[in-house]
Amino acid sequence: MFSRVRELDKPLLGVTLALALFGLAALYSAGQTDVPTIATAIWHKQVIWLGVGIVAAVLAFRLSPRMLEWATPYAYTAVMLLLLLTLAIGTGGGTAASSKSWIAIAGVRLGQPAELGKLVTVLMLARWLADRRIAPITLRELAYLPFPWPFLGRPTGYPLLSPCVIAGVPFLLVMAQPDLGSAIVLIAIMFAMLFWAGTKPSLLLLLSSPAIGLILAFSTIVWGAWIVLLFGLLLWWRPYVWEGLTVMLANIVAGAIAVPLWQRLAPYQQNRLLAFLNPEVDPRATGWHVIQSRVAIGSGGFLGKGYTLGSQKRLAFLPAQHTDFIFSVVGEELGFVGVVAALALFAALVLVLLRIARRATDQFSSLAVFGITGMLFTHIVENVGMTVNLLPITGIPLPFFSYGGSFLLASSLAVGISLRVARESRQSGYAEL
Repeated sequence: MFSRVRELDKPLLGVTLALALFGLAALYSAGQTDVPTIATAIWHKQVIWLGVGIVAAVLAFRLSPRMLEWATPYAYTAVMLLLLLTLAIGTGGGTAASSKSWIAIAGVRLGQPAELGKLVTVLMLARWLADRRIAPITLRELAYLPFPWPFLGRPTGYPLLSPCVIAGVPFLLVMAQPDLGSAIVLIAIMFAMLFWAGTKPSLLLLLSSPAIGLILAFSTIVWGAWIVLLFGLLLWWRPYVWEGLTVMLANIVAGAIAVPLWQRLAPYQQNRLLAFLNPEVDPRATGWHVIQSRVAIGSGGFLGKGYTLGSQKRLAFLPAQHTDFIFSVVGEELGFVGVVAALALFAALVLVLLRIARRATDQFSSLAVFGITGMLFTHIVENVGMTVNLLPITGIPLPFFSYGGSFLLASSLAVGISLRVARESRQSGYAEL
C-alpha cells in the first residue's frame, strides 16, 4: 500500500488536497449567516461528496490509459444518452431554476450529466486526435473525417466524427437545457486540445471566426470592421478557396442571426448578459448578483473582515454564496491575501497538470491531461471573472470550492486519471515528477 502511495504525483496530490480543504473551509463559512439559508449545513453534504470523489479518483487511478482509451467511446455514448434523458425529464436548480440541467427522481436531484459530459468529451477528443496522429491541417478535417469506432471495427465509411462533431453533440445538448456556461467550457476544451495536438493557430482562428462575428454583431460598425479584417487574413493565409468562402459566409450568417439567437436565449440568460454590460440598469433584479459580489470582494480590503465574519454573506445579500459566488466569500472574509492564496493554488494546479501532460508517455494520455487542464482552467476563469464582472454570469462552479456533487465527482475522476498518467511517466523513466 505504501509503495503505491509513493508512486503518486506528490505535487498534484498536495495541491488538490489543499484546494479541497480550502474550498471546504470557504463552504463552511458560506453557511454561517444571521438569517436562515439553504447553505447553513451544506458543508456536511460536501464532505460526503469529497469522500465519493476520493473513491472515484482511486478507481480512475487504477484504470490504465490503454483501458481508458478503449472504454472512451462507450462512456461518451452513455453520457450523451444521459444528456438526452435530461432534456426529457430534467429539472432546474440554483441560479438556473428555469433550465433542464438536473436529473431528479421523486424530487431528489441526482446530478448534472453535463459535468460528466465535459470529461468524456475530453477523452473522446483525445482518442480521436491520438488515433489520427497528425494534427488537422484544413477546416474539412476539423469538421468531417471518419473515426474508427472500436466496437464497429476499423473499416472506412463508418459513422463520421470529427473534433467539431465530438464537441458539438454535447454542446448542442447542453445548450438545449439551456446551460450556456457548460457549453462555453466544451468549446474551450476542443480548442485547447486542438492546439495541443499541433493545429495551427490561424486554422483555429478561422474555425472560431463565426462565433467572434456573432459576438461582434451587437454593433454594425464593429462587425463590419471584423469582416474586413477577416477578409485580409484570408488573403494572407490563403486557405483553399472553398474554405475561405465558407468562412466568410459563416461570418455573414452569424451577423444575420444574432438578433433571432438573442431572442431564443432564456430570459435569465438575457438578463445576465445585460447585467454584465451595466449592472446599475436594474440593481434590484438582474444586476443584483454582480453588484453584491463586487461589494463583498471590494469590502474585504487587504486582510478581509475575518473568517465567517463577512457582512454581505452573513446578511444573505450575496446570492448563491455556496455555489456560483463562493469566491466572493473568500474575497470578503480573507481579503486580497486570501484571493491571492486561492489563485496561487489554482495556478499551481494548472502548472502541475501541464507538466504531466508534457511528460506523458503517449499521445492519448498527453491530450487527455491537457484537455482536463483546459476544462479546469476555463471553469476557474469563468467563475472568478463573473464574480468581479469581467465576464457575464454563466452559473459555472469553481473547482473544489463550489458546492455540487456532479462537478466534484468529474474533477475527482480527472485528478485520478492525471495521477495515473503521471505514474506511467515515472515508470517509463522520469526519476522525479
